Amino acid sequence: MIEITNKIYYVGVNDRNKNLFEGLWPLPNGVSYNSYLIDDEKVCLIDTVEVDFFVPYLKNIQEVIGERPIDYLVINHMEPDHSGSIALIKKYYPDIQIIGNKKTFQMMEGFYGISDGTVEVKNGDSIDLGAHTLNFVLTPMVHWPETMVTLDTTSHVLFSGDAFGCFGALNGGIIDSEINCDTFWLEMVRYYSNIVGKYGTPVQNALKKLSGIQLDYICATHGPVWHEYISKVIDMYDKMSRYETERGLVICYGTMYGNTERAAEIIARAASQAGIKNIVMYNVSKTHHSYIIRDVFRYRGLIVGAPTYNTGLYHEMDVLLSELAGKDIKGNHLLGWFGSFSWASKAVGEIAKWNEEHLHFEAVGTPVEIKQSVNADTFAQCEALGRAMAERLLSE
Repeated sequence: MIEITNKIYYVGVNDRNKNLFEGLWPLPNGVSYNSYLIDDEKVCLIDTVEVDFFVPYLKNIQEVIGERPIDYLVINHMEPDHSGSIALIKKYYPDIQIIGNKKTFQMMEGFYGISDGTVEVKNGDSIDLGAHTLNFVLTPMVHWPETMVTLDTTSHVLFSGDAFGCFGALNGGIIDSEINCDTFWLEMVRYYSNIVGKYGTPVQNALKKLSGIQLDYICATHGPVWHEYISKVIDMYDKMSRYETERGLVICYGTMYGNTERAAEIIARAASQAGIKNIVMYNVSKTHHSYIIRDVFRYRGLIVGAPTYNTGLYHEMDVLLSELAGKDIKGNHLLGWFGSFSWASKAVGEIAKWNEEHLHFEAVGTPVEIKQSVNADTFAQCEALGRAMAERLLSE
């Protein structure tokens, strides 16, 4: 049994086998599916786990309560990695009452055909378990329309659903004070930027609802239970949802035979010599885009470059720009760009079009267009682009 505090238990599981979360995002360190059990006069389960892990999940529950029934199941989020075991839980605990909001139950019937045994709650409603009182706060579009969080006002514990979560399995320890959290910070940024990042305004609205409330533990559905680092994780979510960035530069490029890559190296060197220390470079065909998107959320400057391909933009760069546009990134991002071609110039114009129609980042420097390979003139233009970005970053 893993008791977090005051008869609140962790009963989640780890997934070290899945390669891609949601079929999209790499999981080099796995992922946890966190669920929690409150052992009170009324037993309450908070969220479930992905259905493939139901057998160990059930054993974790029974280790805490034995043969006692579960009175309530709170569903904060209906995504199947958290709701997938609802139908099986109902088979083992047929009298269980499922707590959620109106949109929760619409989805539950669609996913699992379940419409009975429900208790609908609205924003601000409460339920007493005995020693514990649960208060429900609706947080729509963080990051689905039915999302809510549950606050144990007795123990000052927030069951936050996907909010404040991160990639990475839990390697023995559950609470942040028990583990080295160094590997989780960038994975929290990658998790947020790729999954929640489009919804900055709803996240800000949720943070306002929770402001001023005493929180001793944050129990998210992925990653560690936050205790010592509560202020840090809230601050990270606040900054990310306001699209606040650090001074730094992401340079990402597509290349077929190395000519565009050479241009990227020249740009990076010029930016470095001009005083920018935080520079990361990515080949868009080699690095999974989730890591690039993570760093675009972190750093203010972005320079992209790619060849013309099939009279259009190099495919992987086209995909990356589409993904960035889909995040609806607001704020003070800066963008420079360059491109190459052999006989038909398209890349530079296509990148400009992406920015004008979708990204709306502040354009910096003069775009560089390279025919066949870098020559003395385009070498100087690449240096000028790197310096222009550095000067703009350093100007504030």
